[in-house]
Amino acid sequence: MTATYTFDVFSSLDGYGAARADWTGYWGKQGPELLDHRLALYGAEQRMVFGANTYRAFADMLASSTDDSDVRDPWVTRMRNLPATVVSTTLEGPLDWPDATVVSGDAVDVVARLKEESDVPLRSHGSLSMNRALMAAGLVDRLQVTLFPVITARTGLDPIFQGAADFDLELLENRTLDGHIQELVYRPTLH
Repeated sequence: MTATYTFDVFSSLDGYGAARADWTGYWGKQGPELLDHRLALYGAEQRMVFGANTYRAFADMLASSTDDSDVRDPWVTRMRNLPATVVSTTLEGPLDWPDATVVSGDAVDVVARLKEESDVPLRSHGSLSMNRALMAAGLVDRLQVTLFPVITARTGLDPIFQGAADFDLELLENRTLDGHIQELVYRPTLH
């Protein structure tokens, strides 16, 4: 039986994964329901999968943060303590991550092998270009989009689906958190 792979991503309404200027983490829209739900999601046994750029971004962000910052929310701390695979042709171990290993090679090959070998579900938060390639290869079972109520047309960074293939999405789950954040979970299939 193959492990389920979830591509988990935060998004503005116009499809950006982050923004510059005076936007803060979560675009300043987080509330207790979102944070509790994220902690519950990451409470389950699973393996994280990151591309090198996202791993570096998380490692740098956590290294420069304090215990009181939003960066160290309990779900992020839990995510950091889950076993992780970092797919990279440039990084070498050991990594500044408690239980992470670097696997060199093409992400499609690495994740296909992980899906066959893993006893636990796989989850990737971010890693946009890697996950676009995995979606195109049919390896993403669940696309989990947490949609924040903002438009960042002038300041948006990291367009989530830029250059992606076309997909049909089957809605599997949806919920509203804190009265204004939407979480949408889809099964993607190439169109």
